[in-house]
Amino acid sequence: MNQKHEQFRILMMKALDGELSPREETEFQQLLQDEAFRREWLEFKQLKEVTQGMKFKNPPQEVWDSYWMSVYNRLERGLAWILFSIGAIIFLSYGLYQLFHEVVNGSELPLPLRVATVALVIGTAILLVSVIREKLFVRRRDPYKEVQR
Repeated sequence: MNQKHEQFRILMMKALDGELSPREETEFQQLLQDEAFRREWLEFKQLKEVTQGMKFKNPPQEVWDSYWMSVYNRLERGLAWILFSIGAIIFLSYGLYQLFHEVVNGSELPLPLRVATVALVIGTAILLVSVIREKLFVRRRDPYKEVQR
């Protein structure tokens, strides 16, 4: 692909998104004098119009209800969330540990900043455990959890 064609494609994408500056608009109009460029421009313009009119069709509610009735589907999603949560907890714990270790052993920070950072780390950990415990408590005792919309 030559330099002129590459420049045309860049300008064409900007034109499709309505982002051409006046100087670029002039350059783009000059490039459209070429029949091949004009044909490509019209094809892309038509493609954009067609794709903008497309919408995903949502399946009926019955399909989703039957999907979630399957033990496999519920187990799969639950297991994925558990593994994701464990991985996130490990990464966050390691990061907090490293931060805590660096702040406590680092002599470059003044004492008030070290104390504030340690308090922030400990407070974050306590708050995180508290929120998780509350969510689990509410989930177990929610009288409406079986109600479907």
